[in-house]
Amino acid sequence: MILQPLVPVDGALPGPVLTEIAALYSTNHAFFELSGDFPDPDRITVEQVAASLADELAQDGAEVLLARSAGRLVGIATTLAHHPDPAAGDPDPWIGLLLIDATAHREGYGRAVTALVEERWRTAGRTGLRLAVLANNPGALAFWQAQGYQVLRHARDRELGRECTVLRKPLGPELS
Repeated sequence: MILQPLVPVDGALPGPVLTEIAALYSTNHAFFELSGDFPDPDRITVEQVAASLADELAQDGAEVLLARSAGRLVGIATTLAHHPDPAAGDPDPWIGLLLIDATAHREGYGRAVTALVEERWRTAGRTGLRLAVLANNPGALAFWQAQGYQVLRHARDRELGRECTVLRKPLGPELS
């Protein structure tokens, strides 16, 4: 599996890649129904995905990573180098979103992408990684805890005020 950054070309995201990402998003109807990120989780458009990704990439230190296996887009991860609120005093990078093609759930892609994201930050010298899970998504909470993330606190997300659980995993040296 490879993880590659999504890079705008001449200020725009490439159309064919956006089409792939929109198709991946569309397989995750259940998640987007929980999150409320799109007005109609049954009809997520390329334009909506483009706007969402552009918003992500506009944040300082943001990166959108595409996960491919045998050339096929199987997942996407968005990361932030630091908490978007400087007043938070949070030293860790964040995973903003991990989304795996729903037709490939339970095949190990989520674990593999998570390990690659963690290794990127470990290699960069970072000592921990944080994320927030929507309170109405117990399956995601169980997934992240199984990956070694521990609950830090409960909070509301900055954008929509949704109840979340904030988790953190220390990124010590990888043991062989």
